[in-house]
Amino acid sequence: MSLLVLLLSVGAACCTGFGFVLQQDAARRAPPRDFLSPRLLLDLMRVPSWLAGIGLMICGMALGALALGQGEVSVVEPLLATNLLFALALSRYFTGQRLGRQGWGGLCLLAGGVTAFLLGGQPRGGEAVTEPLRHWLVIGLVAGLALALTAFARHPRAPWTPTLLGVAGGLLNGLQDALTRVSGLRLAEGGWGALFTGWQPYALVVMGVTSLIIVQSAFEAGPLRMSLPGLTAAQPLAGIVCGIGFLGDQVRTDTGALAWQASGLAAIVAGIVLLGLHPAMPEGKEKHGATAADRLMLDGPHDTG
Repeated sequence: MSLLVLLLSVGAACCTGFGFVLQQDAARRAPPRDFLSPRLLLDLMRVPSWLAGIGLMICGMALGALALGQGEVSVVEPLLATNLLFALALSRYFTGQRLGRQGWGGLCLLAGGVTAFLLGGQPRGGEAVTEPLRHWLVIGLVAGLALALTAFARHPRAPWTPTLLGVAGGLLNGLQDALTRVSGLRLAEGGWGALFTGWQPYALVVMGVTSLIIVQSAFEAGPLRMSLPGLTAAQPLAGIVCGIGFLGDQVRTDTGALAWQASGLAAIVAGIVLLGLHPAMPEGKEKHGATAADRLMLDGPHDTG
């Protein structure tokens, strides 16, 4: 893994994590009638903090695309999962909550899990699979699971709705990352003509709008601590499945390496859950009629100790 891929991936995670906090702060105040509807995006476009969050997310997507152009999906995706660290940092700045044992434990698990997976698996590039059936089987599995979870989460007041929508959005984001890698390869090999004669760029647009509606609906339906862990955990898992499934990514498959990879992925998920449930993460309901961003502008940041 090159230093450039590391810097681009962590930069993308930073922008994405900060953007998630700002987006959720706006989306949780959206009208209930907008749930899982394109109207949600139209209403949120009028909120400056949401636009700032989207701007950060776009920067994160651009940096992530550059990272995917230089490195394998199986390398970049675990690094992108560190966006939760930056989301927690901004939330902690708003709330003044200390990290405590839960925060430090989650941080160590996430960082250690990423390290264990990368060192154990030693992901490397290979020949992309050209068999269309395998492409569509993997894509259908990931996209189908995301749509099924969305269908089960059509009741905005159900307690499991934010989590299910977060996982669905994460699955689509991981699939987007894989298709971004494919689009980059087509562009590098055949130029703009080869890129726009393929279906991948158009699928990316449709998938991007769909995942944005799903994620913003998850933010609207409940606190960030209910949606962000699933969103953050599902994205690298889906990306790794696509990377190995049809992009030709290769990892070590001996017993010791598989054990390290499995333990690394388990640690990543456990760390994400611990950090996502941390008290510093914003609540779903407004307190005293002001948002975290409003309180920050009025009172200044709390003492973070």
